[in-house]
Amino acid sequence: MNNALLFALLAAVGNAIFVYGQRGSSQSQNPFLFTLCSISICCLLFLGASSLYKTPDDMSYVINNYGNILISGVGFFVTFIGFFLLYSRYGASYYSLYAVLSILTTSIVVGMILYREPFNIYHIGSVCSALLTVFLFWCGQMRA
Repeated sequence: MNNALLFALLAAVGNAIFVYGQRGSSQSQNPFLFTLCSISICCLLFLGASSLYKTPDDMSYVINNYGNILISGVGFFVTFIGFFLLYSRYGASYYSLYAVLSILTTSIVVGMILYREPFNIYHIGSVCSALLTVFLFWCGQMRA
């Protein structure tokens, strides 16, 4: 669990850096230009990191996993479109809404339903807490 917490924190910090950059950028007539450039830099960084782990089986891995790679690429696209719409129209404070909804969709739909990962009473409690968080966020926004 300690490593999982550290990895989640790493991902959260990376996401905060992305949101900070996106919110700090000026408006463009092309709403996808910022994300395109950001993802291009990300691809270059992954290209460098991937070259450190290059193996003879890399191409066969890509061929054998092309369908899942395609699905994940579409998922990244939809995520970044959602980020753009959310942050450009409502601001970074709405990230908590995305985060909780992401917990629900990823944990329940992907983890529990699609991959049949173990789910116990504590997981159910965390999902209930996430639903409560969405409700409380909505109440807070109604009063803001």
